[in-house]
Amino acid sequence: MINQWNGSVIFLGTDDLQETHEFYSGLLELVLFKDQGDCRIYEIPQGGKVGFCSGMQVVTGRVSPEITLLAEDVDLVHAHLKASGYENLPLPVVDAKYNIYHFEIKDPNGYTVVIQKFLD
Repeated sequence: MINQWNGSVIFLGTDDLQETHEFYSGLLELVLFKDQGDCRIYEIPQGGKVGFCSGMQVVTGRVSPEITLLAEDVDLVHAHLKASGYENLPLPVVDAKYNIYHFEIKDPNGYTVVIQKFLD
């Protein structure tokens, strides 16, 4: 067994690195972990990182990547986004199939960002 893993970064493409930065760092308040010039990596509290690179293709559509951020208080995050002026903000709902409480938004690249809490 290798057992040498000490983290992860999922990289996605972006056409506008600054607009993406304003969304993830400004609106969602994720901490910028590393700025590599054409890529920026954001730390997700409690583990994991997500990076966006201007040299990668943005892939959106029916089968596009989805970024799920787990939150202790989904309603608090929802209220923060609403107060920040995020438009077309859907209300959080319970999904009985997966036993989650969540809502979805779109980032500037068109990726779906899910704000979610497991109910079990």
